[in-house]
Amino acid sequence: MFKKTIMISTILAASLMAAEVTFQNAAPAQRVMPEAGKIISFNKAITHASKCVVNISAKKRIKQNIPPAMMDPFFRRFFDMPYGRMMPRERIERALGSGVIVTPDGYIVTNNHVVDGADEVRVTIPGSTKEYKAKIVGTDPKTDIAVIKIEAKHLPAIKMGDSDALKTGDLVFAIGNPFGVGESVSQGIISALGKDSVGINQYENFIQTDAAINPGNSGGALVDSRGVLIGINSAIISRSGANNGIGFAIPVNMVKRVATQLIEHGKVEYGYLGVSISDLTPDLRKVYKHKEGAVVLNVDAGTPAKKAGFKRGDLIIEVNGKPVKDASDLKNIIGAIAPGKEVAITYERNGKVRTARATLAEFPSDKLGGNGESIVDGLTLENLTPDIRKKLGIPDDIEGVIVSGVKAGSTADKAGFMPGDIIIQIEDSDIKSVQDVEEAMKKYPGRKRVYINRRGMIRILVVG
Repeated sequence: MFKKTIMISTILAASLMAAEVTFQNAAPAQRVMPEAGKIISFNKAITHASKCVVNISAKKRIKQNIPPAMMDPFFRRFFDMPYGRMMPRERIERALGSGVIVTPDGYIVTNNHVVDGADEVRVTIPGSTKEYKAKIVGTDPKTDIAVIKIEAKHLPAIKMGDSDALKTGDLVFAIGNPFGVGESVSQGIISALGKDSVGINQYENFIQTDAAINPGNSGGALVDSRGVLIGINSAIISRSGANNGIGFAIPVNMVKRVATQLIEHGKVEYGYLGVSISDLTPDLRKVYKHKEGAVVLNVDAGTPAKKAGFKRGDLIIEVNGKPVKDASDLKNIIGAIAPGKEVAITYERNGKVRTARATLAEFPSDKLGGNGESIVDGLTLENLTPDIRKKLGIPDDIEGVIVSGVKAGSTADKAGFMPGDIIIQIEDSDIKSVQDVEEAMKKYPGRKRVYINRRGMIRILVVG
């Protein structure tokens, strides 16, 4: 018995010795110290950029409107509220943020949410106590970019980089006015690129960074280690409201495109194809040969997509030779192309790859999102057009936007929305258009009261 055990052990040892594992070992590294008497510093790199980042103070007059239901005489009597006490009141709301000087003659880029709805915008420049009154040149809520202008000459203008050339791990600096303390710089790296579906803007292609971004940094500069602008700081993900190491910046290439249009035309035009689209799910990837792209769910009548012959089920994989990764990628690519331009769109249909040409239209003002859905998940909205009023018998004195669709099981469905509901107010903001809904949803963080007219009855729903 003892001999058998030895034999088995010997065989086992031989088999283990035969199995060779090879690891990829790193070459030995040498630890080094900075040269004696020298300090590693990026001061020279960020000195110019810091002079280009301004502090912005925006003042807004907010009317505190009374919910329509409370205007009913029955409610006033029941709650003992005389009409005089029901009159709207006004309060002043102040917002602090940052901006970046982009031209020597006073054009400044910031976030739309910093100056949105402001009655007065004032700017202070680093190293000076002088306050400049700024004019709002143009705003673009879809990308959260705005341009303002002050009357000044020979200002330091920031140098622009190329956000398409960025790499994850690049060293970056966030410059701004956090918590209103004045000029401040924080350092980090690029954590990720091309972040979309964050739910902040309609067009998203964010740079993610762990450089500290706090309230007041909005609209400030994200620069590389040369001090060159690579993005405009926009938002953070945080439960406390302070920095948690997950910040987002709008890439400078998008900033340049939007700012140029705002300065030259006062508005931004987005290309429009006219399709409802979706990402490839794991199950859908088994159906298509290509594993990336945007699936066409619907083609709107009279749109460029309809004229080009697109159908439900087509998988769009390229636009002008540029690969399409997902639905958000397609929306960004199409949106960045000017209306009236012809594009070549490559797609897969029934296993075959085809190419169609389409001349893009201008994005319709009555559509909130590229896929027809609002920023409330599962809620499809439309403006109250004369045709809709006539079909549904909606009186002319009722203003708002109509809910034309609610996706089963969605956030909107769980909140209690129903097709035919008319959204008339969100918190203190009256709603007259789809654009008003978008702006109100951004204006009021957290849970929001949404007042709806449902077959003549006023109801309150809560979203957020």
